[in-house]
Amino acid sequence: MSKSYRGRFAPSPTGPLHAGSLLAALASWLDARAHGGQWLVRIEDVDTPRCVPGADHFILQQLATCGLLPDESPVWQSQRSALYRQALDRLIEIGVAYPCACSRKDIALAREALGESKARHGELVYPGTCRRGLQGRAGRAWRFRSDIAEIKQKQAEALMDTARAATETIAKASNIWEWADRRLGLQTQDLSGEVGDFVLLRADGLWAYQLAVVVDDAAQGITHVVRGEDLADNTVRQMALQTALGAPPVQYLHTPLELGANGEKLSKQNGAAALDLADPMTAMNRAAMALGLSPHPGNSNAALSAWVTEWRKHWG
Repeated sequence: MSKSYRGRFAPSPTGPLHAGSLLAALASWLDARAHGGQWLVRIEDVDTPRCVPGADHFILQQLATCGLLPDESPVWQSQRSALYRQALDRLIEIGVAYPCACSRKDIALAREALGESKARHGELVYPGTCRRGLQGRAGRAWRFRSDIAEIKQKQAEALMDTARAATETIAKASNIWEWADRRLGLQTQDLSGEVGDFVLLRADGLWAYQLAVVVDDAAQGITHVVRGEDLADNTVRQMALQTALGAPPVQYLHTPLELGANGEKLSKQNGAAALDLADPMTAMNRAAMALGLSPHPGNSNAALSAWVTEWRKHWG
């Protein structure tokens, strides 16, 4: 196996795997195998109120039924809080994280005062109200400063040489970040204008996904991330955190999505049914075809081997 490639599948245990999550699992497994690399599974249970008891182990059983076995023992985010705290402390130390006292109503009112009440993907872009202090209010959450141009020098002083070079390339005078997706091609995002200062530690005391995933990817040595294209919007936030923490950059590939009958992404939120694995090959072939691969009439071992060869031709 290649020591230079480490990929992962990171499901949230909010219920069993469905067709869309199997597609993501299969794509990440195939990419790792096509590159002779390692494939890991991480249970992203940091959002504990949404997690379903027992779903984590059921997901691992579903993956095994499909022949998707990780090369190392799975890890659980809920057991890694100390790592996230260390990362947040580091971001505070270098001046790129700050406490925030704003509620969603406060943010909405601030956006309206700026004449920009339109939400982004159902979320309000935070305007940086608490960047310069809490003004006597109590902090509810911690946020990451998205105005990379202003804090670039602070970051550079704290980064390793390789990460500093990446900062000089990516963090430009404007806050436009660029990255090359292996499937989607060149992507750009204005971190301040389109996203704003994003949450690292939530007001309810739970760690935010963006911080947890970056810390875990770095700690596990992840080099390649293969996931659904609905998550492409997260990439720049994760790149910014990687840069600030001095973590190695990651290569990304965002796959097509499994769509429901209404044309929307298949997900637990819109009622996606749990995988029926009485005949695993039916589910596997559906996922493979959604990825542009040929259906296979044989068993899962033969199918996976054939799909690795096909995947290598596309993305190798």
